[in-house]
Amino acid sequence: MSRVSAQPHRPDLQQPFRDCGFKGSITVFDYKQGKWITSDSTDSWLETVPASTFKIPNLLIALEAGVIDSEMDTVGWVGSIDTALYGYRPSTYRDMTVRHAFEVSAGWVFMELAKKVSRQRYAQVLHDIGYGNAAVSEHADFWNFGPLKVAPRDQVEMLVNVYEEKLPFSKHNLDILKDVMVTEQTSDYTIRSKTGWGVQDGKDIGWWVGYVQRRDNVYFFATRITKANGTPSGDFMKCRLDITKAVLRRLGAL
Repeated sequence: MSRVSAQPHRPDLQQPFRDCGFKGSITVFDYKQGKWITSDSTDSWLETVPASTFKIPNLLIALEAGVIDSEMDTVGWVGSIDTALYGYRPSTYRDMTVRHAFEVSAGWVFMELAKKVSRQRYAQVLHDIGYGNAAVSEHADFWNFGPLKVAPRDQVEMLVNVYEEKLPFSKHNLDILKDVMVTEQTSDYTIRSKTGWGVQDGKDIGWWVGYVQRRDNVYFFATRITKANGTPSGDFMKCRLDITKAVLRRLGAL
């Protein structure tokens, strides 16, 4: 899939963003048609922190590096976390399997895993899979506040490569990821996805990335919304999903 392929600009898809009251964009790849669709072609290429959507490649990297044997490995609670940075989420302050940490987005678990992977390895793998600017730091968390940044287009391209199993990870580990990513299943489709919420340049960055697999097609998506950091959250979390589903329904994916 070429990064220079046509990407039709669909300003009509901005309506769900206006309805929610947040700025942002959605980038979609229609697999059967080989067609890119976006509500904002400029924003689709703009890199920001990936936040917890980075758990997608991070899980693969931890598995491939042998840091964990499976998604059912348990990571012991570290005892404390900076709630000023990460919020107060007492339900996640306990020993937890990696699978459950992915599902509830317990960032501290993935920070513990990241401490056991060399930064050289991270940088090389992220470069090899074309993940954003591939920038890492010695900090245990380089994805919520930087320096790692990724564009919606990059997110979608990586997800297509996950689906096609064209990444430098074993099929076994890719199968684990695909199973862990399942967030919704109906008789018509399966959604594999991950949310994220990070901070950059005084803005909250909200993501929902993933893909909808139907019998006859697959639709890959990356939705990103923003708001001023410190302002009331309102429906910020919920709108990431509401906006995405509104667009996917309009495109016939749901």
